[in-house]
Amino acid sequence: MKLYSRGQLVFYSLLSGLLVALFAIGLGLIKLPFFGTSISTVNTIQQQSIPQIQLQQSSGNVQAIQTSELTPYTEDERENIDVYERLNEAVVNITTETVAINWFLEPVPQDGGSGSGSIIDTRGYVLTNNHVIENAYKIFINLADGSQFEGKVIGTDPENDIAVLKFDPPKGMQLKTVPFGDSGNLKVGQKVLAIGNPFALERTLTVGIVSGLGRPIQTSKNIIIRDMIQTDASINPGNSGGPLLDSQGRMIGINTMIYSPSGGSVGIGFAVPVNTAKRVVAELIQYGKVRRGWIDATVVQLFPALVNYAKLPVSSGLLVSQTKKGGFAERAGIRQGTEPVRYGNSVIYLGGDIITMVDGIKTTRLADLYSALEDNKPGDKVNIEINRNGKTIPLTITLADREQVLAK
Repeated sequence: MKLYSRGQLVFYSLLSGLLVALFAIGLGLIKLPFFGTSISTVNTIQQQSIPQIQLQQSSGNVQAIQTSELTPYTEDERENIDVYERLNEAVVNITTETVAINWFLEPVPQDGGSGSGSIIDTRGYVLTNNHVIENAYKIFINLADGSQFEGKVIGTDPENDIAVLKFDPPKGMQLKTVPFGDSGNLKVGQKVLAIGNPFALERTLTVGIVSGLGRPIQTSKNIIIRDMIQTDASINPGNSGGPLLDSQGRMIGINTMIYSPSGGSVGIGFAVPVNTAKRVVAELIQYGKVRRGWIDATVVQLFPALVNYAKLPVSSGLLVSQTKKGGFAERAGIRQGTEPVRYGNSVIYLGGDIITMVDGIKTTRLADLYSALEDNKPGDKVNIEINRNGKTIPLTITLADREQVLAK
């Protein structure tokens, strides 16, 4: 007969009790908390009854904070998200087809450019850049839902690089629009957002600030767009024509161009002020063009050879070669030239007044005259300054219709 010590008896007694308990649990005679409850139910109970906490160290002390108190986005992020969610469907992708001539001198359609645009009216009016649709044979407007419509040009304003297109949405389609803001009170450092289709990546949001204001940008020989908005928000090929927005989601500009040696965004982009667009859009819809005022006279931009030959008192300005008999310029007191000289294939009349300032803008070249009168209509009166025999004389002149004057 084997004898057991007291310690061995205690050990085997506890072991026997544990085995009996495990056997009872296995038979279901004893239930532990959550046994027989599904995992999803347990998770639900945990989420409802046990607050999730996160440890946060502050001044050497560990503090427990509830995760429900943590905000997933910053105020600035919520602002960006809100603007994008409200307005991205109001930004369209514009693609074009142009016509080329093949080896057999036959017209052949080919892919043109790509850009962006803003729906500004629920009837299907779209605001974009003129250069996006320039020379286009066909224009296609692509919406956020994937639908595509053929667009037509309602009006263009090359001097501000603005165009208005229209497509016909089907009955019942509810279009979202981009509201106009005000570009007159912008400040350098103000946050701006750009929505567009860079490199055909549809409805892309970029964020930046207003980097500069009042930038005059020359886009062609005789065209200077004044008061351009400079921004560091990324603007790449395909963004052209899309909206530049303030933090409230109001359009403050139309993204137009970038300054880039490489062709990609380097932090210097430009947008046409929305106040310029608001001034011309109604006229583009009504007339298909913008009517502008002009001085009804033939003027010649001064150049060194002419200044030296005629011994002129100034080296820059616009020489009045001829005025229309009985026209506004003549009635305002502007004197034309009297001495004809040939220059190339044209004849210049020397001895006339030299226009040096128009509507507060110094006019040293012809592009300055276009820029000064860009926002004036036929019939408007503007103040000018002329140089006559070395003396500066102020005058007030009524403007004629530019299209009629230049057509002659």
